[in-house]
Amino acid sequence: MTAGETTAGSHADRIPTGASPKRVSVLFVCLGNICRSTMAEGVFQSLTRPSKGQPHPLIRKVDSCGTGAYHLGNDPDPRTMATLEENGITTYTHAARKFSPSKDFDEFDYILGMDDYNLEDLKRLRTREVKKRGGEEGLGKVMLFGDFGGKKRRSGRGEEVQDPYYGADDGFTIAHEQCVRFSKAFLEQLEAGELS
Repeated sequence: MTAGETTAGSHADRIPTGASPKRVSVLFVCLGNICRSTMAEGVFQSLTRPSKGQPHPLIRKVDSCGTGAYHLGNDPDPRTMATLEENGITTYTHAARKFSPSKDFDEFDYILGMDDYNLEDLKRLRTREVKKRGGEEGLGKVMLFGDFGGKKRRSGRGEEVQDPYYGADDGFTIAHEQCVRFSKAFLEQLEAGELS
């Protein structure tokens, strides 16, 4: 079994009997949408929509985007794609896009920022959207991806996924490891009924 593959029925086996939690949509957000958020989306898709086996019954939709418009329409960074491929994820495709408050807060239940900067940007956009709409009913939750399975920092927040764009290739390997760990922790909490 390659990285990211699961056996048929394994997702359903982890969901509490009698529980019928709602299906959720998840959006991963970084700055430019070519490195970290695409890595997270590729990993999460491989865990929830494996090439062999059943799709995860609790995941409705998965996507990624950036808070900036630096790489609109571009493919993920070649180093992201190489890292995903090295870990058995070979069918992932994506075109970079910018976060859309008017659309994404409605379409996604969980909006997961890769670092504190992304998180604060998303929180600011959500606050503005709440004021504009006169309430927060139906708006997705904004959280730090590293709050799921990440090591806690002094601030109480989880790990950040550092931007590997300007660093060495090992930054992509580290980001991949974090994305796998955080994705599995998120799914465990979702399956246990702790999130929805």
